[in-house]
Amino acid sequence: MNDITDRKDIIHLVDAFYSRVKADELLRPVFLHVDWPHHLPVMYDFWSSMILGDHSYHGNPLQKHLPLSIDSSHFRRWLELFTLTVDEHFTGFNAKEIKSRAQNIAGMFQHKMGLMT
Repeated sequence: MNDITDRKDIIHLVDAFYSRVKADELLRPVFLHVDWPHHLPVMYDFWSSMILGDHSYHGNPLQKHLPLSIDSSHFRRWLELFTLTVDEHFTGFNAKEIKSRAQNIAGMFQHKMGLMT
């Protein structure tokens, strides 16, 4: 297994992860409204900016999550699936970094949304 080194790796990770999300009993209902052809490229940009430093993402991800009917169980499941997907496909510094960043983002979102972790 290789590390996450370029945008192609980010795209592979994001696509594999959201395939799981779309099939997950808890998360699927939250994502029913998602316009996938629009959302996936935004996620490619987000994670490319976070891990590769390419500054392709412009937006406020917290704002998109505020109106959703979600609680800490959704964040836990999201992190579980994200970590599982990373671990299945990648290993190395950036793989560890993306899992750490995902955990930090989930914690910050929950805090700002007034949810218990």
